[in-house]
Amino acid sequence: MWNTLLAAALIAGSVGGTPGADGVGDPYFPQDGNGGYRAEHYEVKVVFDPATADFLSGDTTITARATQNLDRFNLDLEGFTVTGVTVNGVPAAKVDREGQHELVVTPRHRIPSNGAMVVRVRYEGKPVGESWHKLHSGGVSVSGEPHSATAWYPVNDHPSDKATFALTATVPSAWTVIGNGLPGPVTEHDGHRTYRWHEDHPMASYLSTMAADKFTVHNSTLPDGKPVINAYGQGTTIDPVAEQRIPEIIQFLSSRFGPYPFESTGSIVVDARSSGSPALETQTRPTYEGQFFDASAVHELAHQWFGDNVSFSDWRDGCLAECFAQYAGQLWEEHKGADLDRSYRSIVDSHRGDPAYWQVTLYDPGKDRPLDYALYDRGSLMLHALRRTVGDEKFFGTLQAFQQHFRDGNASWPQFEQFMAQRSGQDLTGFFHAWAHSSTMPAKQYLCPGSLNC
Repeated sequence: MWNTLLAAALIAGSVGGTPGADGVGDPYFPQDGNGGYRAEHYEVKVVFDPATADFLSGDTTITARATQNLDRFNLDLEGFTVTGVTVNGVPAAKVDREGQHELVVTPRHRIPSNGAMVVRVRYEGKPVGESWHKLHSGGVSVSGEPHSATAWYPVNDHPSDKATFALTATVPSAWTVIGNGLPGPVTEHDGHRTYRWHEDHPMASYLSTMAADKFTVHNSTLPDGKPVINAYGQGTTIDPVAEQRIPEIIQFLSSRFGPYPFESTGSIVVDARSSGSPALETQTRPTYEGQFFDASAVHELAHQWFGDNVSFSDWRDGCLAECFAQYAGQLWEEHKGADLDRSYRSIVDSHRGDPAYWQVTLYDPGKDRPLDYALYDRGSLMLHALRRTVGDEKFFGTLQAFQQHFRDGNASWPQFEQFMAQRSGQDLTGFFHAWAHSSTMPAKQYLCPGSLNC
């Protein structure tokens, strides 16, 4: 009898556990993220002096849930000396470092499948991740794509595992810290200020940010009362006209993509010394270098829908973010009077005899170029051709339905193709094969639908 029960328990996996994988198996970055659990919330607490920026003390608590019987799991963290790890309040039995960013934790007690995990990691040292940018002012900005979070807190670092986020950052009183989401209370003690930010919508880890500078902060609201927080670092340009256009831009994008998906918006403008991206769609509050203007703001704010609200499933799906953000800029130009059909025909005509222009596929462009320029350039052409294929009502109606259906989650580019075909009632297999999966110029029926007539 007991042998039978033991055998049944072993089959069911209720005796013993297995290690979580050291990556989610992304086709481009197979060791990004980790297996065996799903993150639900990050509580990140850091203490540092932006003037030196060569030492950070961190205390991060990750709330997660096991997806298997788990006797070991990994977190992603670059550098630092880990000074303590607890799992559900109990010191870990073992903590190891492997590879470039693997923090391997063996809990003292096995975590059952679907069991809660509260993992606290204390760490300190010099940040070494490439997303840790020193500013001319002596401050710091943390942003980057595809990797960013591992430079300053332990994380399940893959867009497919989104979680809510809270930041508590303590710096000397002369400095200000800006983060994602909504601000919390600022407290002051012994010459230091502690800033609090929280983003209550799930967020892909590379969209989290922290910037410390002697900011000039402008506060306003959208017509619906949501706060607009624009922070300008030293050595940056404040453009009042561009700032005043943010509500107009959000209203316009909402008319195309559906209601703005988050509880705050704005910008973080920094003057970066390192070779960071000129702009990045950090959730709720995009990061810009030097200044922003309406075109760059349209692109980054469009990402709040495509890339942030609906994030891609893996790094083959970059078109789900960049193709739409780039096309949003053209929609803004159309809103201001531009003829998109005419500009489309001009671009197509200029590349008819240029096979290199068409050779990078928009879906799965390659692990050495996940965000290839083709996604920005040809991706917007594809979306305009798709719009002319299905018509404005079905095109924009489907984009809004897509945002609602996958709200706060993830989707793949093939899922978008299927969703558009179902909602439009058309067989779009040939269209998407020609545009997103082929490395040659699309046939005329897909290249020149409707009013394009090219």
